[in-house]
Amino acid sequence: MTMSEKPNPPRLIAWELTSRCNLSCVHCRGASTDEEAIGELDTFEAKTFIDQVASLGSPILILSGGEPLVRPDVYELAHYGTNKGLRVVLATNGTLLERETVRKLKEVGIKRVSISLDGADSATHDGFRGVEGAFDKAMEGIEALKAEGMDFQINTTITKRNLGEIPRILKMATSLKADALHIFLLVPTGRGENLADEEIPPAEYERILHWFYEQKKHTSLELKATCAPHYFRIMRQCAEKEGMEVSINTHGFDAVSRGCLGGTAFCFVSSTGDVQPCGYLPVIAGNIRNQSFGEIWNNSTLFNELRDFSLLKGKCGKCEYKNVCGGCRARAYAATGDYLEEEPYCIYHPR
Repeated sequence: MTMSEKPNPPRLIAWELTSRCNLSCVHCRGASTDEEAIGELDTFEAKTFIDQVASLGSPILILSGGEPLVRPDVYELAHYGTNKGLRVVLATNGTLLERETVRKLKEVGIKRVSISLDGADSATHDGFRGVEGAFDKAMEGIEALKAEGMDFQINTTITKRNLGEIPRILKMATSLKADALHIFLLVPTGRGENLADEEIPPAEYERILHWFYEQKKHTSLELKATCAPHYFRIMRQCAEKEGMEVSINTHGFDAVSRGCLGGTAFCFVSSTGDVQPCGYLPVIAGNIRNQSFGEIWNNSTLFNELRDFSLLKGKCGKCEYKNVCGGCRARAYAATGDYLEEEPYCIYHPR
C-alpha cells in the first residue's frame, strides 16, 4: 500500500500476556525468566486493550508469553476477548496443560492451542527448552488436548541443531493427529542472539522451504511457514512451473496471503504495552498506555513505512516478489540496523 491509503485492520495479534515462563529456552525471543517484568499490564488495562482491538475488527488474538498459563487471569482475559468477538488462541510450551486446564480453556472460548516442539525426541527438545522432562510434559499436554477435543497445532523453530529432524517432526505431528504444523525459521533476537551461529545458511533455508512446499502434496496436515517470507515466493515459483495457481486463503488459522506480515496484517504487543511489528523486530511503534491501539496501528510512522513496499531497499526493493514476500524485516534490522534494508538470508536474484 502507499502512505495515502488507509491501512486494513490487523488479522493477527500476538500478545505477550506475561514475560514470565517456567522454562528457559535457548532461542527465546523475550529472554523470559520466572520473574514478572516490572510494569506488566494489569487486568483492567488488558481488558481496555481488548476493547480497542475489538473496535477495529475481529482478528485472531494469540495469547502468548513467556508462558501465558502462569498468568492468573489468563482465563478471564480469554473469556473477555471471546465475548468481544475475537478469535482467541493460546501459544504455550505445553508443560502446564492438564485435562482440567484444557476444559477451562474450552469454556472461555479458546479456539486452538499451539504447542512448541523443537525436536522429535526429548534429547533435542529438552536441549532447546533448558529443562529436563519438558518434552515428556509437552506430550502429556498434547494428550490432554486430544482427550478434551481441543484443536491444536505444533510449532517448530528450525536451527542447525534440529534441521535433520524436521521430517521426523512432520511425521510425529501427523501421528499425533495435530491440525497443523507451523515451522519458524530462527530469528536471533532476545536469548536467541546466542544462537546466531545456529541459523541455517541461506542455501539450506531455500532447500528446506522447497521441501516443505512438496510435503503439502502428501499430507492433509495444514502446513505453514512463519518468519520465512521467501516461502511465498517459492510457492509461486513452484506453482508457475507446475502450471498451477497459488491457493490463497487470507483468513483463519491457515491464512497464507503474504510473507512478512509485520505492521501490515500482524503485530506484537508486549506484556508492558509496547506495540511492535513482530516479536523479533525490537522497534516500538507506540505503547497502549500512551495511545489507543487503533491510533498506533493506523498512524505510526513505523507501521506505515512497512506498508509502503516502494521503500524497501537493496534487492528487496527491486524484487518482482516484494509484494508477496517482502523479506524478513526483523533479519534486515538485526543485520543492518535498518528494517527497510534487504533480507540478508535470501539467495534469490531479482530479474
